[in-house]
Amino acid sequence: MTQVYDEAASQEAPPAEVERLRAVVRVLPPAAVLTHHTAAMLYGFGVVPTDTLHITLPAGTTLPQRRGIAAHGAVLPFADVRDVLGLRCLGPARCAVDLARQLGRLDALAVLDAALRVGACTPDDLADEVARHDGLRGVRQARELVRLADPRARCRQESHLRLILHDGLLPAPEPQLVVLDGRGRVRCRIDLGYAEERVGVVYDGDSRLDQPRHNWLETRGWRLLYFNDDDLYGEPDELVQTVRAALYHPR
Repeated sequence: MTQVYDEAASQEAPPAEVERLRAVVRVLPPAAVLTHHTAAMLYGFGVVPTDTLHITLPAGTTLPQRRGIAAHGAVLPFADVRDVLGLRCLGPARCAVDLARQLGRLDALAVLDAALRVGACTPDDLADEVARHDGLRGVRQARELVRLADPRARCRQESHLRLILHDGLLPAPEPQLVVLDGRGRVRCRIDLGYAEERVGVVYDGDSRLDQPRHNWLETRGWRLLYFNDDDLYGEPDELVQTVRAALYHPR
């Protein structure tokens, strides 16, 4: 049965892209549904973009061979199909878990975090869905990452950074850690923080703290560590060592 999905997240899909998809699906087999990156974009958690259109067809259906289209044969039945802006998509939990099985670890967690952040799925939805994938390729990775998924991550790189720290066997930081002033008011939020050790880990993109807040934290004993893309993807081991030193060898 097809459900109509009208969450606000679906409104984030670019109108021109939606019109392109509507034109393409007219020439696809009637049983095709949008999945993977394409459906994730329509649901509002398309944090891993691609120009390829992803569709899934029921088992036994001949897969079309068209340029720019990745056709997947379904292993599991279509238990949840939704109408998103007039386009038929597999349910958001199914799409998130499919991507979590097939993407690299960093992006797989980013997708799961984003699916929770926009409200397309709940943790229970993801846990139930990953159980249905038991025995399929990549399910071990998906099962592990579903347990780590957190809606508080604000961007793809924050998810990557959190997983790098996890894989480096460091304690789990708190995403979007709230720091209060002496009157109990919110002074700032840190991307990833260790409150007891007063260590903040920040992705140095759009989320860099402004200088007054940075100075305010420093005068109260906080150490703020900033990392950029070169650190995340070029020197992740050194990144982990830097955070470990701050945690276990305080100034």
